[in-house]
Amino acid sequence: MATLDAGVLRRIRSSTAPVEVLAPRGRGKRRLGPGKPIPFGFAIGPALLIGSWVLGSLSGAIDPETLPAPWTVAATAGELIADGRLQSNLLTSLQRAVVGLVLGVVIGVVLALVSGLSRLGEAVVDGPVQIKRAIPTLALIPLFIVWFGIGEEMKLIVITTSVLIPIYLNTHAYLRSVDARYVELAETVGLSRWGFLRRIALPGALPGFFLGLRLAVTISWLALVVVEQVNATSGIGYLMTQARTYGQIDVIVVGLVIYGLLGLFGDLAVRATERKVLAWRQTLGD
Repeated sequence: MATLDAGVLRRIRSSTAPVEVLAPRGRGKRRLGPGKPIPFGFAIGPALLIGSWVLGSLSGAIDPETLPAPWTVAATAGELIADGRLQSNLLTSLQRAVVGLVLGVVIGVVLALVSGLSRLGEAVVDGPVQIKRAIPTLALIPLFIVWFGIGEEMKLIVITTSVLIPIYLNTHAYLRSVDARYVELAETVGLSRWGFLRRIALPGALPGFFLGLRLAVTISWLALVVVEQVNATSGIGYLMTQARTYGQIDVIVVGLVIYGLLGLFGDLAVRATERKVLAWRQTLGD
C-alpha cells in the first residue's frame, strides 16, 4: 500500500483546517449607523421646542404680544372648542386636505407610471410636470380664481396640483432606477406587461412613492394654508385670517399649532405604513 508523503499530508491538513469566521454583529452591538430606535423619539424634538417656549414665557424673554404663552394658547383653544368654531373649521380643512391629497397621489402615480414605463409617455408628461414644479403655487392662484372661481373646486385643484409633484418625481425616479437585470429576467420568464408592473416595477418604485408621500402630506397642508386665506369662508386658515384682522395673536398660534400637529402625525402615519409595507427591506434605519 502506498504511503502519503509527510509534506503532502501536512498540506492537506493545513488546507482542511477550520477557518475562523467572524460572527455577524447583533443589531444591538452596532458601532456604525444610527443605533437602536429611541422609544417615543419622535416626541423629543417637539417637547424641547415646547419646553423652550414655556421657559421663554416664564422668564419674560418672549414678549406675550409677539408670541402668547402656551397656557394662553391652550385657554384660547379651549374657548374655540367650547363654542364649536374649532371643530367645524378643522373638519372643513381636513376634508379639503384629504380629498386634494388622494387626488394628487392617484394622478401623480398614474403620470409616473406613464412617464416611467414609456419613452413616449415621458416625452409628453415629464415636461409639463417640470414646468409646474418651477411655478410657485401662489403664482397660480390668481389664474385659478379666474378659471374656477373662489369655491371649493379652486381650492382642491391647488392642493391636488401641489401634491402630485413630489409623488410623480420620487415614484418616477425610483421606477427608472429598477435594475435592468430584473427587466431582462421578466422578459426571459415571459412575464406579461401587467405581471411586470405588479411584480417588478411597482415594488421597485415603492420606496420612492413613500418618500414622495411624506413630502406630499406636508405640501397638502402648506397648500391648504394658502388657499384658506384667499377668499375662504371656513377652515383653519380662514379662522387665522379673521384673527389677524382683529389682532388675535393667540388664535393665530392655535391655528399654527394645529397645522403643525396634523403635519407631524400625518408624517408618522406614512412612516409607520412604509415600515409595514416594506418590511422585507434591511436598511440602516432598521
